[in-house]
Amino acid sequence: MVKYEIVIGLEVHVQLKTESKLFCGCSTEFGAEPNTHTCPVCEGLPGALPVLNKKAVEFAVRTALALNCRVNEYAKFDRKNYFYPDLPKNYQTSQKDMPFAEHGFLEIGEPGKSRNIGITRAHVEEDAGKLIHAGVSGQIGEAEESLVDLNRTGIPLLEIVSEPDIRSSAEAYEYLGSLKSILQYIGISDCDMEKGSLRCDANISLRPFGQKELNPKVEIKNLNSFKNVKDALDYETARQTACLDTGEKTYQETRLFTAEKGVTTQMRSKEEANDYRYFPEPDLVVNHITPSYIEEVKKGLVELPSARKKRFVERYKIPEYDAGVLTAAKATADYFERCTALHNGYKALSNLVMGELAGFLKATGKEITESPVTPENLVKLVKLMENNTVSSKIAKVVFEEMYKKGTDPEKIVKEKGLVQITDTNMINSIVEKVIANNIKSVEQYKAGKTEVLGFLVGQVMKESQGKANPGMANKVLKEKLQ
Repeated sequence: MVKYEIVIGLEVHVQLKTESKLFCGCSTEFGAEPNTHTCPVCEGLPGALPVLNKKAVEFAVRTALALNCRVNEYAKFDRKNYFYPDLPKNYQTSQKDMPFAEHGFLEIGEPGKSRNIGITRAHVEEDAGKLIHAGVSGQIGEAEESLVDLNRTGIPLLEIVSEPDIRSSAEAYEYLGSLKSILQYIGISDCDMEKGSLRCDANISLRPFGQKELNPKVEIKNLNSFKNVKDALDYETARQTACLDTGEKTYQETRLFTAEKGVTTQMRSKEEANDYRYFPEPDLVVNHITPSYIEEVKKGLVELPSARKKRFVERYKIPEYDAGVLTAAKATADYFERCTALHNGYKALSNLVMGELAGFLKATGKEITESPVTPENLVKLVKLMENNTVSSKIAKVVFEEMYKKGTDPEKIVKEKGLVQITDTNMINSIVEKVIANNIKSVEQYKAGKTEVLGFLVGQVMKESQGKANPGMANKVLKEKLQ
């Protein structure tokens, strides 16, 4: 019996896809030589003054609208004071009590079973630099020395803080997936966790069912994949359950997750907000977000994943599962709709995009925007299947060739002689040969073991090198066996 309710809140840091940093003109390009994208502003040199990046403000408002948030009329920046080697100013410019957006929600779950996860706030802040810990493990505790790269210093981040409404690691995983999809759709970030453009800290506590008060929360850091978030939350659930079962109190702390071991370890006791000595940033004016500006940003919003999924189900008559997979990434949905604009074989197109195409893209490490198979050629393959020129089995062979060479499927079928056999006399001949070579299976079928028919059909397909029309093969076999 489960005795404790899991309470989870997530803090997601998203790197905004701007060309320059939040308060200066330095490039945000990833992968440059260390300390080459810096200037007096992001280095924190005396006398250097910040100038707010207008695009970052637009992206914050765009996100707020997509997450059903209230956009605050006035937003200001604050100094969050702490000392660390990768923070040259010894404070981070962030937002405390007047963020750009508050009080939104994100819907998770299937239709009819969905519920809203509250969004507490979305605020803009600058990123810190990067510490490179020299040593075998790359971990700070085992480092011989640490090097500082300030290229990342001052890159604009949007921190999206959820309410403690999440009740399982699975819900946390779904929330993150939905959030990432929305952010990519509206074009504010590429959300590439490997490059650090999407990072997540998880807060978790347990309490007995029926208790209203929250117990002290544990913040988990070093989560660089959605799987790690789920695994860390599962481990922490088990650890805190064991503590509560033995009467041991939990307390507020920050813990690190080590993916290789699947465990969390204590990093430090958790700071409170007043430990950072926040005060208003004197070098930046308060931002006035007017209703007309909000309307201007709203006009630029694209159709969001949930709305697109619903439209796919209604318009293309495909299952909700298919629609969910196809609309999870905007590029995939765009590709599919380029196909549907050319042909109405929606389910067949859906199967190929989710199956063969997705499989080959994953195996070759390509994005769908780099697909060698164009929507035009994918549609041609579907038409070849529909008019019985190729069987579904042969279509897989054709697709592989299409992917390798980017070739027209009609040309492949013609050159390789892959046209499906639909001639009744030819199929009759193949069936008679299969019956003659499989006497035992034929006797079993006639004795009532009808499931061997599938085996015999398979033998017909094998004998015809996959070219026989499966439906005709099945029909002719039944007639001859009876």
